[in-house]
Amino acid sequence: MKIEKEQIPFDKGQSFKIHTPCFRNYFFWHYHPEIELVYVEAINGISHVGKHISGFVGSYLVLIGPNIPHLNFDYGIETEYKQIVVQLHENFPENTIVSTPEFENIKNLLERAHLGFSFHGKTKEKAVEKLKAIQEMKSFDRLLGLIDILNILADSNEFEQLNNEDTRVKFFLNDKVRMGTVYNYIHENYDKNPDVNSVAEMVHLSTSAFCRYFKKQTNMTFTDFVNQYRINQAKTLLLCDVSVAEIAYNVGFESISYFNKLFKNLVGETPTEFKKKNMMNKNDV
Repeated sequence: MKIEKEQIPFDKGQSFKIHTPCFRNYFFWHYHPEIELVYVEAINGISHVGKHISGFVGSYLVLIGPNIPHLNFDYGIETEYKQIVVQLHENFPENTIVSTPEFENIKNLLERAHLGFSFHGKTKEKAVEKLKAIQEMKSFDRLLGLIDILNILADSNEFEQLNNEDTRVKFFLNDKVRMGTVYNYIHENYDKNPDVNSVAEMVHLSTSAFCRYFKKQTNMTFTDFVNQYRINQAKTLLLCDVSVAEIAYNVGFESISYFNKLFKNLVGETPTEFKKKNMMNKNDV
């Protein structure tokens, strides 16, 4: 579960790869020199790109630049989900985009992709519709479809930049701690009382050294990370027939008022508002 370099095979005569991988319960903290566009449809999931960590609900479209460590987006998903992954050959930008003046906007997008971008709104809707369509196309039409998708993303302002600094793998290769160990421990204990001392001992660091390491790697304290993980789990439960009070206790909070306050700080709405909005969207599907 230490960071891995993924080797991506390409079919002969293909400049990019589009497929639907399924890792589900496998923790795959990895990087590769290929630019990647990922779309996931799921009730709830985790996004960990570089130092950025967040949860997503419903669907997620993200562009990741070369050599950016990231976690597979289906990690920990326990419900049904769909995933489409597009991986551009390492030489794709130079051979296809850079030398073509009409692709200047796409070139700029790909050059900044090392920061990571997630897309929302009409941009996501249009790009995903075309992404699903090109799966069934033949090679040449599929390439034109991909260029069209990249152009939609490049012209959009409906996006979130995930990192404020370069998080390419050179920063993480010196990592002596296995993030998978941390994730596994939190997943097993988030509803109890996760102990930073226990995690530090598991990865063979003093507690103070682990806390410094963890903050440097994620821009979050261990406690903040645990709370965000709990809130992410709560989102799934909120889409089921479970009361807010019961959910708060189920994910490890002893105070309902604190749960409500933290949920609103992290999500931007109260648990009740989140439940009402997303249950309506779910019923509309």
